[in-house]
Amino acid sequence: MVIIKQMGSSVKNNADALIFHTALCAAGEMRIIMGKYHFIIIGAGWRALYYVRIAKAMPDIFCLDAVYCRTQEKADKIAREYQIHTTTSKEECAAYKPDFAVIAVNKAEICNVAVEWMDRGITVLSETPAALSVEQLKKLYEYYNAGKKQVVAEQYRNYPSNKAAIRLIKSGILGDVSCMNISLAHEYHGFSLIRAYLGITAGDNYNVSAKIYEFPTTQTLTRYDKYMDGRVTDKKRCIATFEFDNGKVAWYDFDSEQYRSPIRKNTVKVQGVRGEMIDDTIYYLDDNNEGCTEKIKTEIRTTTTDNENPNLSTICEVEKITCNGKVLYEPEWGMCNLTEDETAIAALMEGTAMYSRGEADSPYPIEDALADAYAAILLEEAAKTGKKIYSKL
Repeated sequence: MVIIKQMGSSVKNNADALIFHTALCAAGEMRIIMGKYHFIIIGAGWRALYYVRIAKAMPDIFCLDAVYCRTQEKADKIAREYQIHTTTSKEECAAYKPDFAVIAVNKAEICNVAVEWMDRGITVLSETPAALSVEQLKKLYEYYNAGKKQVVAEQYRNYPSNKAAIRLIKSGILGDVSCMNISLAHEYHGFSLIRAYLGITAGDNYNVSAKIYEFPTTQTLTRYDKYMDGRVTDKKRCIATFEFDNGKVAWYDFDSEQYRSPIRKNTVKVQGVRGEMIDDTIYYLDDNNEGCTEKIKTEIRTTTTDNENPNLSTICEVEKITCNGKVLYEPEWGMCNLTEDETAIAALMEGTAMYSRGEADSPYPIEDALADAYAAILLEEAAKTGKKIYSKL
């Protein structure tokens, strides 16, 4: 059940809140700075801009020192559009000595770029996936054992909706959970959620079988555009089964239109010995073994923006999640006009900064991140070969 509150005022794309104190940057110009934790961004694409929006929405917590761009043309464009400091100098970025560096580059380069910045002695928060091959996974684990610090931005567990549901399951309302169906997130993201919902550790082995289908689908939303002309395209759908050595099973189903299409519903079903959860509904037995039904209630505040991206023209921010009168989630920083995705990333950013400073453990241990990336590699192999593939953890 979702309760929506409509906010009357509009929030500007570049967040009016560039609240800073001034300091001299490496280039000698006056730069605006504030925030408890300092970071830089390596990359200037679609995903990098999420971190820019978060820094602007939470200036008391984060200070974006610089965005590294490969070309001056791109640097000028980003600086002009977002009113932030950009540079084409890696040396300048390193000179800020940030708490962490966000690695938001093409996924084929994530591992190599993360290694480059760890070699500079900087903690990295790298976008997913951590790596694309077993050899790269081994290299990242070697870096971890050598004392290098890397966090992978696996944000889906931190979505308010997932945090609330996982907390409810951990309360024991379903009893010991044994299996689940998930149609919510792709590859490594999906596997991370499977492990969270079923209580699977990074070291638990499993086998995976998979098949990819193609079906015609009316296209609606992409990362950047909204189509209203009814165009139909063939979209891939992956169906897979993960069978864990401890007896638990997950059925994975992901359509490439899943994330944004209004005609493709995200869904999660988790079964336990004393009940099951289907999306926002809990069916369970009470202490007298009587059947009960409860709704997970989500209160959402919506705010319109002037962002030209149709995915960001309205911000739906979770205000509270409850079930049977118990609060399962409230925003730890208050309301910041962030989407669920941005809220989840912000939590990882704060956790990474604290980990970098030695104030906390990693918000997402590298063993977990590598296990997710490894599962994606095996999933792809299973789908291509038609064989059941066994993990070797």
